[in-house]
Parts: sequence; structure tokens; C-alpha cells
Amino acid sequence: MKVFLGACVIAGALVLGSPPLMAEQHGGTNADNTERNVRDRGDKTLTPMDQGGSAADRDVTAAIRKAIVDNDALSTDAQNVKIVTIAGVVTLRGPVETPAEKATVAATAEKTKGVKRVDNQLEIKNQ
Repeated sequence: MKVFLGACVIAGALVLGSPPLMAEQHGGTNADNTERNVRDRGDKTLTPMDQGGSAADRDVTAAIRKAIVDNDALSTDAQNVKIVTIAGVVTLRGPVETPAEKATVAATAEKTKGVKRVDNQLEIKNQ
């Protein structure tokens, strides 16, 4: 599967006539979340790879994700926050645009059936 996807990327670049641009080609700037990604590589923060394996935990995460994605008032950042559920405890991580979005995402998680507690680690961008 990886070989097939890699071939598709290469073929796509050939069809378009140019290879994908790297951050260095855009004035050396990295993506907004580069520092967060480095932080997430350690064992001190939860990532989606830590998601609980029980059906109940998966159902809680899926329900929260659906409710957040279905809320058109939320920014793309807010709709893409990390949601990790372990034994009914939901951890929310990632950037959101405003304090109101942070509160909305947390409230959405808190009212979801099966949630025991919400650990709101959402970060407001540009603050």
C-alpha cells in the first residue's frame, strides 16, 4: 500500500510538472504546529495513538468528532482538534481560533454520553 501511494505521489508530481514545494522554498517558514509536533513525540503528552482500545472509548471519540465536525460555526482548526478517550476520560488538544471555540469544543465533549471527565488542553492561537 505504501509503495502504491508513493507511486501516486510521484506520478502526480510528474503530471503536474513540478515536485511538491517544501517549507524551505517558502522563505524557510515551518508549519504552525512544528513545535507542537516535536513536543508530541515524547511520552509526556497524549496523542491519538494513545486512544483507548475499548469500543466505548472509540464510540465516545467518534461521537465527539461528529458533533464538532457538524458544527459549521467552528473553524477548521477547531474541527480538527485531537480527541483522545481513555476509560471515559477525554483529552482535547490542539489549536482553536477563539476562547469561544475552546469553550464550545469542551462543552460538546462534556455533554457526550459516556464521558466521565474532560481534560481541556486546547490552545487559543495567537495568544
